[in-house]
Amino acid sequence: MQYSIPASPPWWSRLLARMSPTEDTPTRGRHLRALGTPYHDEPRPTLTELYRARRLDMVRLALFLVDDLHTAEDVVQDAFAAVCRTHGTSLDGLQDPAAYLHTAVVNAARSVLRRRRTARGHTPPHEGYGPPVDEGLLLAEEHRQVLDALAQLTRRQREVLVLRYWSELSEAQIAQTLGLSRGTVKSTASRALDALEKKLEVVR
Repeated sequence: MQYSIPASPPWWSRLLARMSPTEDTPTRGRHLRALGTPYHDEPRPTLTELYRARRLDMVRLALFLVDDLHTAEDVVQDAFAAVCRTHGTSLDGLQDPAAYLHTAVVNAARSVLRRRRTARGHTPPHEGYGPPVDEGLLLAEEHRQVLDALAQLTRRQREVLVLRYWSELSEAQIAQTLGLSRGTVKSTASRALDALEKKLEVVR
């Protein structure tokens, strides 16, 4: 059976797209390239340039994966720290710093979810901190149903859909980020789309 990720985005992806920046951030480094555009002989961005240009995007990405803003911010801090430990602040050893950062954020989110499952097996749920002042930007009410539905998917399904329809990665980029084959990405996306559409039928 052949699977493919639809080229035309489903209706709910427009809600996710509205949470993405509408224009380039003014702090973008002069060497920073789009995701999937590797560097060759050109200078790489520094870790500071990458942080200034990508931090908010990565917080939003992590938010879709862990469904908690405070945790998402911690995930991104951990991901940047991991990049720094491995490659230093110059990032000279990275062909595609933005793609590497995406993978670091996904891996950090997975670690958080594993710890969360373990903790919930031993302690009752507790009230979180109050929402920060910028949560309205990240968690507008109209997005809540989409986020709730995404949270009900399997981890892999959620990762594939978020990377495809929010981060706008190609099948090949998703496969590289998640360590999967392109065929697995296609089949996972197809099943995830079916599951998500069923969960969101009531809000069409």
